[in-house]
Amino acid sequence: MGEAEHRSQAAITTAAADWPDVERLFGVRGEPSRCWCRFFALTGSEWSATTPDQRKVQLRDKFDGGRPAPGVLAYREGDPVGWCAVEPRECYPRILRSKVLAAAAKTAPDASASEAPAAEHPWSVSCFVVAPGHRRTGVAEALLATAVEHAFAHGATVVEGYPVDPAQRPKAGPADLYHGTLGLFVAAGFTVVSDAVPGRAVVRLTAPPPGAGNSAGRGAGREH
Repeated sequence: MGEAEHRSQAAITTAAADWPDVERLFGVRGEPSRCWCRFFALTGSEWSATTPDQRKVQLRDKFDGGRPAPGVLAYREGDPVGWCAVEPRECYPRILRSKVLAAAAKTAPDASASEAPAAEHPWSVSCFVVAPGHRRTGVAEALLATAVEHAFAHGATVVEGYPVDPAQRPKAGPADLYHGTLGLFVAAGFTVVSDAVPGRAVVRLTAPPPGAGNSAGRGAGREH
């Protein structure tokens, strides 16, 4: 077994993200180092007006001020190998204005940002980053479970995702799957509340009653 294969089979641990390890994972090349997971956090005009360095500073600033981390990380042998962004839905103006959510509102009003019941406090799983060599090895599953636990631990009553359905979009490549796949979310217990946009879904998971535990989020910070 080569070193790369050995590392891809090593145990996965997960935790709320910290900035130094996010910076290590995103690196200096590729789309993560240009986006810094700010695409959904900025409007179109704001995105066009910013540089990658400015987006990096914006993400770094999310780790200041005592707020919950804006995402979770997966590790293998101490190295960060995956990231999942999860924050309150209002932190993502591009999601609030998206066609996917607008279409969902027509078929499932409780998926609409403006019509959701007042008692709900939805958080959004917006993006996955998995390092090359570690894809399709359980990293995304571990990240999603931990993202759910992280959101519920900080007051979310609903966690929402916007995955791609590869069965309807068979030509979707890795660059198109940063939302996660429909199968990933369904396997974690999420329910489809809208598939009004072909190939894209809105999925939701409701927090369990107090004291009932959270099967989707179990194992956060542990080996997977």
